[in-house]
Amino acid sequence: MGKIVHSHGLFIENFYHGNLNRFSPCPPCSPWLRFFSTRKIISSFIVVLTLSGSVQAANAPPAFSQVQAAHRPSDGVLRDRHGEPLATVRLDTNARRLPWVPLSDISPALIEAVTAAEDKRFFAHSGVDWVGVAGAAWDNALGRSERGASSISMQVAALLDAGLARQPGGRSMGQKWTQMQAARALEQQWSKQQILETYLNRITYRGELQGIGAASWGLFDKHPSGLDRSEASLLAALIRAPGAPIKQVALRACAIARAIQAAGDCDKLTHHAKIALGAKPNPQPVNALAPHLARRLVTTETRDVMSSLDAHTQRLAVESLDHHLASLVASGVQDGAVVVLDNVSGEVLAYVGASERFSISPQVDGVVAPRQAGSTLKPLLYSLALEKRLLTAATLLDDTPYNLATTNGLYVPQNYERDYKGPVSVRTALGASLNIPAVRTIVLTGVPAFHERMKQLGFSTLVDDPEHYGFSLALGASDVKLLDLANAYRALANQGRMSDIRLTPGGTQPARAVIDPAAAFIVTDIMSDRGARYVTFGFDNPLATRSWSAVKTGTSKDMRDNWAVGFSDRYTVGVWVGNFAGNPMHDVSGVTGAAPIWADIMNQLHAEQSSQAPHPPKGVVRRPVRFQEGIEIARQDWFIPGTEPDKIIAWRSPAQTAMRITYPTDGTIIALDPAIPDAHQGIPLRAEGAPGSYNWQLDGKPLERWSRGNTAWLSPAPGRHQLALMDESGKIVDQIRFEVRGYGELVSVR
Repeated sequence: MGKIVHSHGLFIENFYHGNLNRFSPCPPCSPWLRFFSTRKIISSFIVVLTLSGSVQAANAPPAFSQVQAAHRPSDGVLRDRHGEPLATVRLDTNARRLPWVPLSDISPALIEAVTAAEDKRFFAHSGVDWVGVAGAAWDNALGRSERGASSISMQVAALLDAGLARQPGGRSMGQKWTQMQAARALEQQWSKQQILETYLNRITYRGELQGIGAASWGLFDKHPSGLDRSEASLLAALIRAPGAPIKQVALRACAIARAIQAAGDCDKLTHHAKIALGAKPNPQPVNALAPHLARRLVTTETRDVMSSLDAHTQRLAVESLDHHLASLVASGVQDGAVVVLDNVSGEVLAYVGASERFSISPQVDGVVAPRQAGSTLKPLLYSLALEKRLLTAATLLDDTPYNLATTNGLYVPQNYERDYKGPVSVRTALGASLNIPAVRTIVLTGVPAFHERMKQLGFSTLVDDPEHYGFSLALGASDVKLLDLANAYRALANQGRMSDIRLTPGGTQPARAVIDPAAAFIVTDIMSDRGARYVTFGFDNPLATRSWSAVKTGTSKDMRDNWAVGFSDRYTVGVWVGNFAGNPMHDVSGVTGAAPIWADIMNQLHAEQSSQAPHPPKGVVRRPVRFQEGIEIARQDWFIPGTEPDKIIAWRSPAQTAMRITYPTDGTIIALDPAIPDAHQGIPLRAEGAPGSYNWQLDGKPLERWSRGNTAWLSPAPGRHQLALMDESGKIVDQIRFEVRGYGELVSVR
């Protein structure tokens, strides 16, 4: 069968060389015999072509517009809401194709080089270059070269019709004839410019680089319009043998350069070839602003996606994250993520999953990767307590050491700075992000109620059982997604109304009421209060933006996660910094880690239009507040009607405001130790409540009276027991069940 002259699958072997022997009675005979046999073949084809006249190919060529529309880049593209490309995603791993390049956007130098190398008379013939065919036959008959004769039009015809594609054994004479007919038919329906444009966009140049766009960017890192004559010569040289050695490509490129009279040193061209072809071709996307969202949205079914992102907002988020991470690297911070939401529509305007510059795991998407929430859940907890009328912004909470007995042992929360402020208002407790008042608050609301509220707010990573977290849920023990957290804060910005976020433009989503508007407004007012933050953060801190905003920071246990989430009248911005690998940061808090990024983005978003504080909703009243001397200064505060104070707020300790058993807790299981004498094994009975004496009751029988300030001890007996706490009137105010496992007898309270 025919010998392959071009290694590229789209090119054709010499028209006659491979089939010469079937016409020659004496292959080893002299060149003259081969010459006369070849001339006879050529003459026969010319006669047939003349007689066939306007004979068309069996399959009519498709319209140029159809071919252009059917072009599929190997990469899908994500665009912003205005159509600007933001990122690409590789979808086809067999070849690398970029978007179709019009002939008007291709350098004239390349057109000149390609036609000189592949089809000198392209603009003169009508599909088949018979002069070239004759010349190829002559050269091959004389053994001077193995020269091809397929015109550009013939090659394009083969590209468009799979039946004309070159087979491993070469084409038969009948197939070549059909290819010629297809080329003539193509020329009758398409312009020369359309044929050449298709050719340059469909052929393979090197490796997986298919089409001039991928070749130009992959080898020279430039648009096809910017190719010079040297680069054009190299690309034209690759067409016949895309996988040829660099030296061979360079020699052919030098010949092409001479043919188009391109001045230049062949040694320099060879050096240029070594640089361009020596490295692995890899056309980088022109834009890579939102790779994580692109991987979420761009698929083989949705190859070109218009997202809700705004390119300007996305750029400032990327730049701000990288700029501030540069100063945190020394503190062991490598990763970060940012999301910006439109408060009204819920559209995501910026989505930065990681820092391409600093992260060692840039493929991880920090926007949806679950991380420990830290103190960022406190505004949501306090809004629930306000809504249930359990607290007001002026209610005093005790910020002193606090031990909570649980079935797993004692829970001992501590403040971030390991100190205690004593009695503080809810406004100060939230603004200064104090931990112990938050734990006291979740004791009031109950863990299940707060867990349910978080589910209503769209936290998708919660464990179903509230007791999995216990009281630590108040301090952000749960793992949350940045996107979920930001959208929950957006509900606060919208006075308690919740709707799903949008990653593509298309109007607003249906909203549902989740948080009482009055409670949402009061919490928002606290989050925007610089004075409330003073106790922990001081007045001069990165949370103070140039126009109105409400914000909360958070730091997880062991310094692994750092957050700043807040909103203005138009935007909600969420920032997380840390390490995807879980390595702790060093000396990084919410104010020094995520907050500067958050404030930078928020200030830039409102550089031209200031943010305005929200108007109070119906259902809130503003009243003067005076505290017992030395606690907090007098001020005006917001209240839900019916909860506002009518006199000076005095301090009462938790022991004066609650009556409950603190140990053992309900469901506690106590195991006796056989190595310890019975007399030394005891269960402490603890309670807190109003002043006065309490009565204890065990399994329905009264025990010795216990006065505040003393601890009662119960010598345990195996079995299940019920313990009750009664006030002075004998009314049971609290009761729990516990179990003792082991041996011994129940003795008495002492």
